[in-house]
Amino acid sequence: MKMKLTTLALGAVLAAGPALADLVFPSLSYRTGPYAAGGIPFADGYADYFTLLNERDGGIGGEMIQVPECETAYNTEKGVECYESLKDGGGLVYQPLSTGITYQLIPKVTADDIPMLTSGLGRTSAKNGDVFSHVFNFPANYWDGASVAIKYMLDQEGGDLSGKKIALVYHNSAYGKEPIRTLEELSEKHGYELSLLPVDHPGQEQKSQWLQIRRDRPDYVIMYGWGVMNQVAIQEAANIRFPMDKFIGIWWSGSENDVLPAGDAADGYKALTFHNVGSDYPLYDDLKTYVIDTGKTAGAGDQVGTVLYNRGMYAAMLVAEAAKTAQEIHGTSAITPGQMRDGMEALEITEEKMVALGLPNFGPEFKVTCQNHGGNGFVAVTQWDASAKEWKLITEFVQSDQEVIQPLIDEDSAAFAAENNVASNCE
Repeated sequence: MKMKLTTLALGAVLAAGPALADLVFPSLSYRTGPYAAGGIPFADGYADYFTLLNERDGGIGGEMIQVPECETAYNTEKGVECYESLKDGGGLVYQPLSTGITYQLIPKVTADDIPMLTSGLGRTSAKNGDVFSHVFNFPANYWDGASVAIKYMLDQEGGDLSGKKIALVYHNSAYGKEPIRTLEELSEKHGYELSLLPVDHPGQEQKSQWLQIRRDRPDYVIMYGWGVMNQVAIQEAANIRFPMDKFIGIWWSGSENDVLPAGDAADGYKALTFHNVGSDYPLYDDLKTYVIDTGKTAGAGDQVGTVLYNRGMYAAMLVAEAAKTAQEIHGTSAITPGQMRDGMEALEITEEKMVALGLPNFGPEFKVTCQNHGGNGFVAVTQWDASAKEWKLITEFVQSDQEVIQPLIDEDSAAFAAENNVASNCE
């Protein structure tokens, strides 16, 4: 049950009062702008899951769900405006889908007692709930992704990366820079040589970076890209005949949008993920019955089962389960944003629960605590099959190197706490 509202229209709706009296899950979407191809399927999956809960279950705990959608165009300023426009409407949790927007909203959501979920994006050290009381990034973060990429390479190289060359091609933004420190620490531990190749927004010009890759001949390339940057990088890699099975993207560089333009040349390209792929799950039967066949899809219905649709659907499922947890904790179905925060901090996702939801083996098990807002860092690797035009999971979910990552999280979050005079959130 989705409403597409401009900022102006939102003001009118919110002023009217009780129109948004149900459980409200705002969608900070970007169906326009340079990253629309990625924003559309996520927004569709997010809205469709809540529509399913309304149509099949009568909402959550007897409360119907509203999903007001505000267009950010992946622009930080617009994202903040959307948040300010929506927050008085009772929004239970925000998922900004942008590292830039996330950084701006961290102090706002904390002051407003509203939780924010940044799965696989945002400020990685927000995993430390003792410092970031209202920010959650379960089940995995950027540093987990970087670590599991290195773990995968270690597995491919018989456990030894000493003397190997690894290049990071990254979006020249706060997002793209996130894994650098982790990869540097891991290079000291495993003895590989790391080279850094930034790509300026939007990423259509990468000739110099790939000429350098052709010249340096790294053993592996890791990519932290988004939007057209991914497509261009994969095509440039194909042009210099870089082996696709040695090219690994983060989860924002691993959708159908990224590989289809290169055709057969993209075959074998790999990407990290914190959830499974495809639509072969019982939940999709219910989506078909209650949402697709009834014409209630958020979009054209052509994104169902794609990587980013799955991610949006998974994001909705996680916060829906957190809402159920909050209802149980507080003994009320009409929860507040502050109560929703408590539900997110007590969320536990087990395989038994995933099976009951119709999503067996769809994602890793994890348990959120006051100290740990990020889960356990389990990540898998997928590979593109160009002939079948589908992504395939080629590994189990593997835990990142916590011996390296946890000290980095502690260090970064401690610095944030000192700079912002943040008191401990956990007893």
